Formats: sequence, structure tokens, C-alpha cells
Amino acid sequence: MPTRATDGRRAAVLGSPIAHSLSPVLHRAAYEAAGLTGWSYDSFDVDEAALPGFLDRLGPEWAGLSLTMPLKRAVIPLLDEVSDTAASVDAVNTLIFTEDGRRRGDNTDIPGMVAALREHGVEEVGSAAILGAGATASSALAALARICTGEVVAYVRSEARAAEMRQWGERLDVEVRTRDWADAAEALNAPLVIATTPAGTTDALAAAVPERPATLFDVLYDPWPTELAARWSMFGGAVVGGLDLLVHQAVLQFEQMTGQVPGPLEAMRQAGEKALAGR
Repeated sequence: MPTRATDGRRAAVLGSPIAHSLSPVLHRAAYEAAGLTGWSYDSFDVDEAALPGFLDRLGPEWAGLSLTMPLKRAVIPLLDEVSDTAASVDAVNTLIFTEDGRRRGDNTDIPGMVAALREHGVEEVGSAAILGAGATASSALAALARICTGEVVAYVRSEARAAEMRQWGERLDVEVRTRDWADAAEALNAPLVIATTPAGTTDALAAAVPERPATLFDVLYDPWPTELAARWSMFGGAVVGGLDLLVHQAVLQFEQMTGQVPGPLEAMRQAGEKALAGR
């Protein structure tokens, strides 16, 4: 794609609630590092009902949008095209306005997870465990479809969630076995553990970290470290955090929106670390 670094281009993150989002910090740092002085990146509190009207009001100066909850599925009917990656999990976190005025949806969370793991030396695993079964867990399964050669065990709280994870496994061609959350401590012995649960959910598991843990990918970034991540590091295990995911998916968004490759990953990471330290 030719560079789109022209004056007056706009981008933003949409969702509800949105005040907590680090996306403006990351993207503005990227624009500064890349010398895109005419670019701006904002945040707007937009829910499902308001999304169609919001999109219809945007002018030709808009390059793209980052989308967070609850819009990742709601936006799909409003798009002209959806990437295979986004379609695989029915979730779009990136909307690109093409030069001919079309709306193209993509998902950078999945390749962002793969890139964050690769940065920490994890390129392939024989098996893995997932803690949780929400929307992030389906993205984790899609990422594991690219790097896991064997079984994935998902630890969930209900049979309904278990059934959902097995269905996602079939759809993504990943061998998924489900276990009850009461057995979640067993997950910590896996070569790769991906924690996708809300803050505080895995705190009780910290005491069960094995003496020689392998790799933990905890998608949370605030508060950080989680009790599980802190204990994991104390025992010498490798830890990939939510900020790692955030910056890797955001740099992919930057590259699609601006056409500049590679994006300034380190500038975005440093800006994110500084922002989190100030909270």
C-alpha cells in the first residue's frame, strides 16, 4: 500500500466505556515517532446503537478506527469486506477506510498475540492451556491455531462456556478439551498458559505456580503485574503481558492505517509503559 501520510488524516478508538483505553497514547506516540505531524488520534464513547450513525458522519479525512468492546461484532454488518482473520472469530478490532471509500475490517489481536509470543521466544508449542472462555479466549484459540501443534485445554466455569470453546476449536481446527475451573491449577503445568480472565480472577492460582513454570501470557495490563504473573516471574518463568499484546496489535493497526511499515513499536511500548506508571 502506498503511504497515506498526508496532512489532516484522522483516526480514533471507539467503544463504551472508553476512558481507560491506552490506544490514543500508543498511536499518538507512533505518529510523533514517524513524523506524521498532520495526523490525530482521538477516543469516542460509542455503543452499538450509536455506531451506524457515527460511521456515516465520518468524512474522507478518516484513515481508520480501532474498535473495542462492545463493537467488535456489532461493526461487522456495517463493513464492505472482512479479513479472513477477523471472520475466523467474528470479531473486528480494526476498521480501515480505503482510498475508494470502502470499509474494511480486520483483527490485529490474533497476529498481535502471535507476535508478542514470538518476541519472547515462543514460536511453537506442543500443547497449551487457556484460562477463561470469553471473547479474548476465542482470539487466543485462533492464535494457538498458528503455533500449537497439539491439544489445548480450556478451563471454564460452566458447561455452556465449555461448549462454546469446543465449538470455537472445531471452527478454528484446534483440538480443544475443556475442564472445570475448579481444576484450573492444573493448567499451570502447561508449556504455554494464556490467562484471558478479568482482573483478580487468577489471583487464587498464584500459590499453585510450579517450581519450574514455562510461559505465561496474561492479557491484563492494568493492574500489572497480576499476582499470578508476579509469582510466575519469581519462579523464573517467562511472562508475556497485556501491554505486549496491546503494542503489537496497535503497531499492526498503525501500519494498516498509515501504510508505513514497520511501525514504531518501541516508541509505542515506551509510551504505554509511561502511561501505566502514571496511573
